[in-house]
Amino acid sequence: MKIVIAGRPNTGKSTLFNGLTNTRDALVHDRPGVTRDCVSGIVQNRDYEITDTAGLENAKTGIAHDSTDMAIGAIATADAVLFVVDGRVGITNEDLDWSRTVHRKTKAPVLLLVNKAESAARLADINDFYKLGFGEPVLVSAEHKRGFDSIYEFMDKIAGEKDEKKPANTGDSERIKIAVLGQPNVGKSTFVNRVLGEKRQIVEDAPGITRDTVKIPTTFYGRDIVLMDTAGLRRKAGVTDDVETLSALKSLDAIDKADVVILMVDATRDIENQALGIAGRVYDAGKILCVALNKWDLVEPELRDDKLLKLKHQFTNSFHQIIKPLILAISAETGTGVQNMFKRVYEQYDLANATVPTSLLNRIVEKLVAERQPPMSRLKRPMKIKFARQVGHHPMRIAINVGGASDIPESYTRYLRRGIAGALKWERLPIIIEYKKSENPFD
Repeated sequence: MKIVIAGRPNTGKSTLFNGLTNTRDALVHDRPGVTRDCVSGIVQNRDYEITDTAGLENAKTGIAHDSTDMAIGAIATADAVLFVVDGRVGITNEDLDWSRTVHRKTKAPVLLLVNKAESAARLADINDFYKLGFGEPVLVSAEHKRGFDSIYEFMDKIAGEKDEKKPANTGDSERIKIAVLGQPNVGKSTFVNRVLGEKRQIVEDAPGITRDTVKIPTTFYGRDIVLMDTAGLRRKAGVTDDVETLSALKSLDAIDKADVVILMVDATRDIENQALGIAGRVYDAGKILCVALNKWDLVEPELRDDKLLKLKHQFTNSFHQIIKPLILAISAETGTGVQNMFKRVYEQYDLANATVPTSLLNRIVEKLVAERQPPMSRLKRPMKIKFARQVGHHPMRIAINVGGASDIPESYTRYLRRGIAGALKWERLPIIIEYKKSENPFD
């Protein structure tokens, strides 16, 4: 069941969304018009999809017009609508205008929510809200989660009528979570729209259009995924707006929530240090990274080989956590290379979720040790590698028991990491090797 939250700007829709989903997925700020794209999630303890929409505005052109069009489109396809008004301000002409639009666009049930109703003394005349034509208004405080029982009753009733009420499930937990990160205006939203096959995200030439991290469940190239379109990340020195600061924090938070990160870069420009910094955060978090060279169709054919070689050289020399970075050329505008990229990403995801048999891992390590013995310790004692096992995923984590001493130098660790990765085809995955000193039972 699809539920849509709608209303004019700054009525508390995003706060309501966060309260119902028990997340902070929707960006919340006192400034009106912060939400631009539709942000979807799952109602806590229920299997209902809920969507936060941009504030409805009477704009003829520009971002506000595009945002309103998307919001109206979401309303038209909803199974139920939560129409939110500001209880302190009272009913406005805009509320009346947009209530008429909702009546025209949908036959779905609508629940009128009078938000910011914490104080009866500050509340406008409740009877005025009947003019909107949605029946009895429900007083709520999204900020304090008051009045939510009435919302749950409304949703459960609609779900029961549609015979879709289900027990709580794991939501998106079984889907591959793919975050799309990058600097502003590199084509992230165009890429997301290409994968979805529809204009779900606003695309403009100006940077900074996307503000929220927008999670969109979908199926692409045979797999269930959650795409996370994030706000563009600029250098800190260029960020002076607090909304952009909040957007950037949410973008970086998406790394921790993702299984895979697609780092979009503009192939027509040289890669900047900030893109390498984002890659470093992804590797440190133990996530799979795919660098997408977008706008590859705009690069002169005679320059492509050199550009790709230079970029791979940059990544290989910048990060010890990875052996062969996954760097693929695409065009989000035309779709060239997009399916191949997802095929490669899925391959790495499946590898990263596999557990290598301990016997196989020990045969690989024994061969590596036989070919190159560990160096002597600082105390001139031989170091013996005794036993290896895989103890984790994302990153691939290998525990190795050692005897004699445990201060194995980083150069030898890199040798083992490279050898293990080559044998298991883990070259594109972050690998961590941990040493555990074997206890001597005779001490």
